[in-house]
Amino acid sequence: MKAITEGTVLWKPTKEQIEKSNIRRYMDWLKEKKGLSFETYRQLWTWSVEQLEDFWETVWEYCGVKSVTPYHCVLEERKMPGAKWFPGATLNYAEHVFRHVRDDRPALIFRSERVPYREVSWQELKEKTAAVANALKKIGVKPGDRVVGYMPNIPETVIAFLACASIGAIWSCCSPDFGAGSVIDRFLQIEPTVLFAIDGCQYNGKEFDKMPIVQELREKLPSLKKTILLPYWREQVQAPDDSVLLWEDIIQEKGELSYEYVPFDHPLWILYSSGTTGLPKPIVQGHGGILLEHLKLFIIAENMTKESTFFWFTTTGWMMWNFLIGGLLVGATVVLYDGSPTYPDGNVLWDLAEKAKITHFGTSAAFINVCMKLGLKPKESYDLSHLQTVLSTGSPLTVEGFVWVYENVKEDINLASCSGGTDVCTAFVGGSPILPVRAGVISCRSLGANVQAFDENGNPLMNEVGELVITEPMPSMPLFFWNDRNHERYISSYFDTYPGVWKHGDWIKIDEEGGCVIYGRSDSTINRAGVRMGTSEIYRAVEAVDEVLESLIIDLEMMGRTSFMPLFVVLKPGAVLDEALKEKIKQAIRQNVSPRFVPDEIYEVKQIPKTLNGKKMEIPIRKLLLGFPLEKAVNPGSMANPESLDFFIELSTKLASHVKNR
Repeated sequence: MKAITEGTVLWKPTKEQIEKSNIRRYMDWLKEKKGLSFETYRQLWTWSVEQLEDFWETVWEYCGVKSVTPYHCVLEERKMPGAKWFPGATLNYAEHVFRHVRDDRPALIFRSERVPYREVSWQELKEKTAAVANALKKIGVKPGDRVVGYMPNIPETVIAFLACASIGAIWSCCSPDFGAGSVIDRFLQIEPTVLFAIDGCQYNGKEFDKMPIVQELREKLPSLKKTILLPYWREQVQAPDDSVLLWEDIIQEKGELSYEYVPFDHPLWILYSSGTTGLPKPIVQGHGGILLEHLKLFIIAENMTKESTFFWFTTTGWMMWNFLIGGLLVGATVVLYDGSPTYPDGNVLWDLAEKAKITHFGTSAAFINVCMKLGLKPKESYDLSHLQTVLSTGSPLTVEGFVWVYENVKEDINLASCSGGTDVCTAFVGGSPILPVRAGVISCRSLGANVQAFDENGNPLMNEVGELVITEPMPSMPLFFWNDRNHERYISSYFDTYPGVWKHGDWIKIDEEGGCVIYGRSDSTINRAGVRMGTSEIYRAVEAVDEVLESLIIDLEMMGRTSFMPLFVVLKPGAVLDEALKEKIKQAIRQNVSPRFVPDEIYEVKQIPKTLNGKKMEIPIRKLLLGFPLEKAVNPGSMANPESLDFFIELSTKLASHVKNR
């Protein structure tokens, strides 16, 4: 068998699959209604970014966006930041969800570590959304007020969000795995009126009482008028005072669901940046921009219909939760899971895929890597005949990850590796049901997203690694950051390198076929004697070593001194970091990356420092090891595992002493 390397074709859609795809139907519609003829995805993408206004107007029309007032134009001016889309239009996100109410399929399917399986009908979803919306209005919540959730990935969270959207309130949420300080850092900035909260939860078999944190939130968020408490862990809870309402009480009052029609750019929700070196940035996205972007992606790009069942493993603290809920916009059944993806074992999500008959299974490269390490073979144990697409994001999916899916999940499947960001709540680059899947390669750039690779002088590159930039505006780009004076943080976050061009902070390579490879964050790149390398390639080589579970590599290039590049590894239970294993790791890097990128030292650590969203904290740890004070290098409150810092704090002291004594 021929060796599989980056770019090897693993799957091709049949002619019949192409003809039945949503994107082919859209292309046929363009030909019939607009006189536009496209034979290939590449031709369609080129038109979508060159004729930007025409493209988004066809998305509006094809996807049936409803506005109670007409828009004056599609885009006032092609500029970033400050693009103004569909001025004059007034609409509501929630209305576009509930136009799909039906009796023959559930709206939601839910499973947790404690709840084996539950279905929520469209009628139940609508009735409870109406009840919560009316309760919020009784409290005095008005369009533009902020409503927040300290809630897990459960149906009640979806209901709370849709209730907010229906009345024009602005939703924001933190997952219960966030500590009190992290939640306060986020919510205090946006001054919420109402808090939805649970009493406790379970993760990885362990139970957690969240009432002390809920009480702290109530005390430290002075803008709160009411807290709505859901007994998720206990069978029942008591309201401590009249500022606390109980979920069961507010959903008893029946009423009609009505919609507040808001401008296209009215805020829908607030998401947050990782906040690794300061307060998380509150990213505001709008009703219209999110609606249009998600309709484009699900209806046109990702082959989803009202008969689809859509799942993504996520928490409410990651933008993928907001993305997942977008499946309701096309009438798909959305599957929620609350808990650890490896409890009681690594098959729990594959078991859910069988029971829920999931058609679109969304996960992360990290989860696929765990399945590989555990030696799982889901196709041998589960009926995955309904599965059409596996989607992966969060970090670059390796060649080995691609191969594992085709060998162990399903052969006839579209594997869509995607990359985007919280900043836009969508993917810049991803898969397509009409394109072949190539190992280690993201199939294409998303329609309407003018993604380019730039060199340091702003020149576009082909077949070379460069900065991932967006050269034209997208509807779901942030409206603004909350409390951002003169848009200073917004501009410095994206536009300070290439004025008028969005710099995302990733390394990307684009080939002649339009395929893309993401190489990790550009601002944590390894630079050895002028040769640059994204960290993802090194992780791929290191984590392919059987004894290694996870790794972190940091380039401590210092002005006037020789660079020092340490590698940190988490080992499997029972493995020992002796000289033999160190050499094995170095040899893996020599053979699979380059001898140039062999680390100067290898350290064993218990944990890799990660953000609350599960991302490796390369830049903060780099700053810490370069000698920055802790408070200027990293915000422990933004971390999933702040205890992991102890090792690096101690090492930074040793490194500083070593440099001083040289």
